[in-house]
Amino acid sequence: MSSSAAAKITAPPKNFKEKVKWLGPGFLWMVSAAGSGELLFTPRVGALYGYTLVWALVTAVMLKWFINREIGRFTVCTGETVIDGFARLPGPRNWALYVILVPQLFVAVTSIAGLAGSAATALILALPGDIRIWTIASILLSTALVLIGKFKAVEKVATLLAVVLGLAAIVAAAFVIKDFKGLAEGFAFKLPENARFDEILPWLGFMLSGAAGMIWYSFWIRAKKYGLQNEDGKHKVRLSNDDKDKLKLWLKQMTADNTVAVVGTLIITFSFLVLGTELLKPKGLIPEENKVAEVLGQLLGQLWGPVGFWFMITAIFIGFWDTVLSDQDGFGRMFSGGARVLLKNVRWGKNIPVKNLNKFFVIVLVTIIPIGLYLIMGEPVGLLKIAGAIEACHIPFLVALILYLNHKELPPELKAGRFTTIMTVVAGLFFVAFAVVYLLQIA
Repeated sequence: MSSSAAAKITAPPKNFKEKVKWLGPGFLWMVSAAGSGELLFTPRVGALYGYTLVWALVTAVMLKWFINREIGRFTVCTGETVIDGFARLPGPRNWALYVILVPQLFVAVTSIAGLAGSAATALILALPGDIRIWTIASILLSTALVLIGKFKAVEKVATLLAVVLGLAAIVAAAFVIKDFKGLAEGFAFKLPENARFDEILPWLGFMLSGAAGMIWYSFWIRAKKYGLQNEDGKHKVRLSNDDKDKLKLWLKQMTADNTVAVVGTLIITFSFLVLGTELLKPKGLIPEENKVAEVLGQLLGQLWGPVGFWFMITAIFIGFWDTVLSDQDGFGRMFSGGARVLLKNVRWGKNIPVKNLNKFFVIVLVTIIPIGLYLIMGEPVGLLKIAGAIEACHIPFLVALILYLNHKELPPELKAGRFTTIMTVVAGLFFVAFAVVYLLQIA
């Protein structure tokens, strides 16, 4: 950033009502993984291992709070996305962007294909036709909504329905929970016998959000106009003491937004773990491939009969398809932002509008290629396992990069304290440990 400019900071919310109105990015962050971490993998883990991994659930969600808060801290205090920041890290040009973007190419394709395939398992229970046709239709419909700009309206409706599903899961869990002894034992730090980390690691990776969703949070924070506004990213902003005080208030708002998402996710995820443990495990039922919706439908079907079953089937489609929507939007923003940085020194590429880059990635990366991959593999759960494992393994890299970036670029008054820094490091090490065991087990 070659020149300096005075800071332009959105006025911080002053009262409780305004603070509530400014909540939002956290909900998008939470919804972006609802179809995989909460709705699919959590009942699977409950069906396989019962309550033995409650400690891992609680630990993973709490630690991701620290990571995401550091992501949000950078954008609030600089007005830029973390992609812009990573591009400035010392060393070979744009090396950090490649560390972030290359693995996420695989995540984007496999997760969209797996999520759309899972959504289609609900459609085939109610509508005639081949599951492959409904998978393609699900992807194309979400793509159209993202491209024509109707995504946000649909997102609001889908988010509302996702909240209804979450409340239904909470109520159902309260009705069925019986094994309180097993639940209490689940807080002990131990792994179940014959633990399969190709099941556990994707669950931990997608729970609340993986590395991709945390990066998207930076884009959503900027789009919501939290904190400093630095639209062109070409100048270094001068911060007065008053500016820093305003940004501290925005950091509190961002922390509240982040906390609401984490607490909500923890409650809902725990409820699905209860349902998987109490309803699926005793019958040996596991959500598998093209039977995902049929098995998950029994979570509420066993309690509330056909009404509960079909409500769950509807919610399953909405949950998975809504995640396709948010993932297409998030990956489109992330890769167009990354491409903009990578192409700025290329003669033919530096003048390409970001909007055109976004359309390209939405059409090609998260529409055409996922359709082709699904038609080749046809295993939605297997595809999501691959994506979730990459997400979990990628988190430690993101932790190292954001800690270094914040330490290097933020003024002392706005940096994280020692406790927050230590806990963010612990979060990275937590996922390193699970990733190492996973790689050793599959080797």
